[in-house]
Amino acid sequence: MAKRVYNFYAGPATLPLPVLERARDELLDFAGTGMSVMEISHRSKEYDKVHMESMALVKELMGLKDGYKVMWLQGGASTQFYQVPLNLQVPGKKPQYVNTGVWSKKAIKEAKLYGEVDVLASSESGNFSYIPQDVKFSEDASYAHITGNNTIYGTEWHYMPKVPDSVPLVADISSNLMDKNEDFNKYAVIYAGAQKNLGPAGVTLVVVREDLLGRVPENTPTMQKWSTMAAKDSLFNTPPCWAIYICKLSMDHLKEMGGIPAMERINREKAKALYDVIDGSGGFYKGHARPDSRSLMNITFRLPNEDLEKMCVEAGKAKELIGLKGHRDVGGMRASIYNAMTLEGVKVLAEFLREFQDENQ
Repeated sequence: MAKRVYNFYAGPATLPLPVLERARDELLDFAGTGMSVMEISHRSKEYDKVHMESMALVKELMGLKDGYKVMWLQGGASTQFYQVPLNLQVPGKKPQYVNTGVWSKKAIKEAKLYGEVDVLASSESGNFSYIPQDVKFSEDASYAHITGNNTIYGTEWHYMPKVPDSVPLVADISSNLMDKNEDFNKYAVIYAGAQKNLGPAGVTLVVVREDLLGRVPENTPTMQKWSTMAAKDSLFNTPPCWAIYICKLSMDHLKEMGGIPAMERINREKAKALYDVIDGSGGFYKGHARPDSRSLMNITFRLPNEDLEKMCVEAGKAKELIGLKGHRDVGGMRASIYNAMTLEGVKVLAEFLREFQDENQ
């Protein structure tokens, strides 16, 4: 078996080993075609089966009711930062956003290209260490927008904001996609870059309630309309076949594990193992996020000084614990423990952090 390390990078991130092994086994001859899935036509019956099953799996795992379109798009979540306001704009109405970090700010910036934006709540004054509580969107908003998880600051929404029935709720869940069980039917639009918690870079999952597809202005460029891709099941042009295939295998694996409820139980155990180390360190490790807003996916923390942080990152590498350096905008340390990160890997990291404290405090 090839060498494998514990990969705690925030994205592109670790993938389930069984998924990689299956992709390896099918790499040269997919479904008896004598070709890789990267080589066969996206119009072939072999790829069509993968494509349609991938969309069905999204609906099944998330428990989505009839009336939603699943789309596989390109350009990452960053492209959706402008496609959301472009496709959901309503003349005379402003969208409302909650600002919880870097990615929220980028989404707000793009939305302002289409008119005024109401920033309903923000945690910026607290260095994005928490999720604003008791958020209530107003009835006159064109849509409501939240960022479900914040990879850089390590915060995550753990409650559903109050949204009037007439206002579509939009969520960027790139880094907490399927990390915990919730009623996804409360969202009107969900979008997520796959490279954090589902698959490889190169494809973006977008789920849109069908009744919203008619909002986009008629003079919008064809490829920027969600309705274009929805009408053709994301096959209007050549899709990123390989990335979709890997996402499909990842969802197969998740289903075999017991789906999102089973994944949530594991994720909570993983997160607790690391937060227990931080909370029990007597201040040697200091978590960035407020306890009520802590992410299940991105554990962010600091050490007493930057020199110790650099030492910790390098010591982790020596023990094949990779990707522990915090984001350049905030520094410190970060362990991304997405769905594909095993409980075993998290326990190894937790023990390493205890040993590092013992040796350096």
